[in-house]
Formats: sequence, C-alpha cells, structure tokens
Amino acid sequence: MTVHTHRIFDKKYLKLQVKIRDRFRERRDLFLEAPFHPLLDNHALHGKWQGYRSINITDDFRAVFKQENETITFVDIDTHHNLYGT
Repeated sequence: MTVHTHRIFDKKYLKLQVKIRDRFRERRDLFLEAPFHPLLDNHALHGKWQGYRSINITDDFRAVFKQENETITFVDIDTHHNLYGT
C-alpha cells in the first residue's frame, strides 16, 4: 500500500503538538498493518466527506483519508469538532 498526504494535511500536521504528530505516525503504522484494528475505528464518512474514511488518532483527533486501490491519501487531520462540526 502506498501512502500520500495532501498539502492541506501537511500544513495542519506541521502545526500540531509533537505528541499528536507522534500518535498519528503510530496510528498510521497500525493502519498499514491492520486497517480495521478496533483502536482506529476506521469508518466511512457522510455529508461533505462522502467517499472518504476516517481513523482515530486520539480521543478527539481524526485523520481523514481517501483510498483508491492500493493508494491511501490522508487529506485532513483535526479535532472531531473542527472536521465534522459536532
């Protein structure tokens, strides 16, 4: 599987606290080994995010991605509220 990041993801990622960035890398690695591991809560999104999926990074932070065949592109990372408004 190939992993890419979108420029929006990159910009937000660089502004995150180091502990959140470290946790993302841990969860990304887990995702590559076991995409549906219970810690990740990998699930499809709806509404404006239709066609995308999300994984949990922390209790509050989520990473949104799109999968096309064997390519994963992380497109956004932020708090649940900032991404989904709830």
